This record gives sequence, C-alpha cells and structure tokens, in this order.
Amino acid sequence: MSASVNLYCEDGVELAIDERELSRVFDLVLAEEGVDRECCVSVSVLGERSMQELNAQWRGVESPTDVISLECERPDDPELAPGEPCELGDIAMAPEVLAAQSTRFGTTPADETRLMAIHSLLHLLGYDHIDEDDARVMEAREDELLALACGRELVHVATTRHDDDAPLADARDSSGGGEDA
Repeated sequence: MSASVNLYCEDGVELAIDERELSRVFDLVLAEEGVDRECCVSVSVLGERSMQELNAQWRGVESPTDVISLECERPDDPELAPGEPCELGDIAMAPEVLAAQSTRFGTTPADETRLMAIHSLLHLLGYDHIDEDDARVMEAREDELLALACGRELVHVATTRHDDDAPLADARDSSGGGEDA
C-alpha cells in the first residue's frame, strides 16, 4: 500500500530530499512491513527553534531534536473499517539538526533524512527503542530498510537508544550511542 503524505514546511526550511522521495521511502517501509491498507502521514519540516519548542512540549526536553513521531492509529487497529485509510500520525523533522548529524556521522543530509524518515515511520508502526533489546531490533530494521531505500549498503549512521534526554553526543561510531525521538 502507499502513504499519503501531507507535507508542511516552515518558511525557509526544506528537507534534503523532495516530497516525492519522502513518499517513496514511506511507501517502501509500509510495503516491507506488510501494511495492506492506505495510510496517511503528516510531516512538518521545522527550524531548530520550532523543533525545540515541540520537543519541550512533548518530551520535556529543552533542546532541538532531529525527529519527533506522534502516533495516531495503527494499520491493524480493529476499529478501522475494511478499506478505511489509517491516520498513522504526525512526524516533525528538523533539517538543520539532520544536516549537523550527517556531518558528524560522515554521511549526506539526504541519507540522514531518509534514515530518520524510516525511523519515524517505524515509531508510528509500533517500534520503539526504550530498552536495549527493542533498540537492537529497531536499528537492524532501519539498516535493512535504509539499504533498500538507497539501493546500497550504508554504515549505520545514527542509533536509536534513549540513553538519557541529553542532546545527541558528538562522538559515535557505527555500533552504539544515544538518539532522540
């Protein structure tokens, strides 16, 4: 199935990938996750200041983050009528934070954006990374999906563990670290 993407960009703020590419990545994730109904996702592309405000409101953390996912419905919700589209939820992305991360991790802003789009959508589909076991499962799935989305294997450039609510650390390798959202 496919994702209907409702994209909002704050004035002067743009993602490193276009809306068509974002939809392609979301469609790939939904197909690979076996989602068999149409899904709707709202994506807000925000500057650092707006993202910091959103992060404070929803997570109680007074710093900007890369992405925030706010779940609404799950595709397998028994209350959804057959054929009824699923309102997966809302995703907020901060391109400035994503670009800074890509520099630190030695990747491109476009690939970091793809990874965080995958990460966000997996959250809306029920994945989480609060504990180590869940984080390993989510990270492995992200790596698989990112390789499919990019058509090549990439070093895992960001990790999804909530070590604490501090901003992202500058030093990470491909095997561990801390991640927001």
